[in-house]
Amino acid sequence: MSAMTMLRNATGAAHEAVDAAFGAHDLATPAAYRRFLLAHGRALPAAERVMAALPFARTLPTRAGLLAADLEELGVAVPDCLPFAPGDDAATLWGVLYVVEGSRLGGAMLARQVPAELPGRYLGAVHASGQWRAIRIALDEAAAGKDGDWSARMIAGALATFALYAEAAAVDSPA
Repeated sequence: MSAMTMLRNATGAAHEAVDAAFGAHDLATPAAYRRFLLAHGRALPAAERVMAALPFARTLPTRAGLLAADLEELGVAVPDCLPFAPGDDAATLWGVLYVVEGSRLGGAMLARQVPAELPGRYLGAVHASGQWRAIRIALDEAAAGKDGDWSARMIAGALATFALYAEAAAVDSPA
């Protein structure tokens, strides 16, 4: 089984919970969009800092600056990040990367809900052509031949990242 399939299977429920939490925001309204971006501001910069310890991650464009620019345009500062220390071993970092980079895919779909007059740098920062495929290949290559402990740490890193986003979404939930 590929690492991508393993991660999808093991984190599906956590992924769905985060999608539901962020899906509660009506991105067509400025106030809800601001809350949505603030929640991401509590998670994304911390997750990007952690995954930057992985050499492959440093080849990917970051989005924290784009998020900060969107928040600034909306008249708010980037909030303090929630604590995030899932571990610094490669397996854990690949799990973090899986969630952070996978969120670009969802961001592209969510961007369609944001009115043109609102800033959209963050959600509009999609993968370049072929980049998601390259990420999937790199992840599968990193996991190839590794034991069950390595896979468990990779999954734990992904689950910790989903938990970070879930906690960030709950801070100022629209519900």
